[in-house]
Amino acid sequence: MIQISPSILAADFSQLGQQCKMVLDAGADMLHIDVMDGHFVPNISLGVPVLESLHKALPQAFYDVHLMISHPLSYIQPFVDAGADLITFHLECDSPVQQTIDAIRKAGCKVAISIKPNTPAEDVLPWLEQLDMVLVMSVEPGFGGQAFMESALDKIACIRKHAQEKGLDHLMIQVDGGINPTTAAACVKAGADVLVAGSAVFRSADSKQAVANLRGQEG
Repeated sequence: MIQISPSILAADFSQLGQQCKMVLDAGADMLHIDVMDGHFVPNISLGVPVLESLHKALPQAFYDVHLMISHPLSYIQPFVDAGADLITFHLECDSPVQQTIDAIRKAGCKVAISIKPNTPAEDVLPWLEQLDMVLVMSVEPGFGGQAFMESALDKIACIRKHAQEKGLDHLMIQVDGGINPTTAAACVKAGADVLVAGSAVFRSADSKQAVANLRGQEG
């Protein structure tokens, strides 16, 4: 089953709670929380207080937290305490990879690693058996509205192939950046099963149809 994780960065923050409820009611499986520090990526987004507030308002939601920050190890516990269900950190960050995985697990949270467009898929393969998910960035992280990079498809296929060879049927592959019904279909064909979409869902006139379109279904 293809899962849809709308990025809240595309929501109207003056109505964030209502908009998040809207996309969940429309069939979204989780909420994607993009955290940026202005150092690892050239943008600053949101942090623990926003997640904490959303979790209080919508405690039933699954919170998919993507840490685009230089030192994720220092922030694991605060995000878990605020309501994170899955934490993704970048392979390219400054925190030790094994130590960060261990900290997320110890905090009782699902763990994922993300790779940027210029990072080969092979770099994440040694960690697959310890992960719940791999996030393949199909744009440069930091800003929305970028065009989908076709190179992500080969990475998705490579990771899926190795996961299958290792019997890691549980491993999710998420793709983030430039996702619309056309690119979503290509990603799913390559082996992705979790799609991050921002504007395509939050700014659609019909969010239920938008979610269905990304899954390749009728609304």
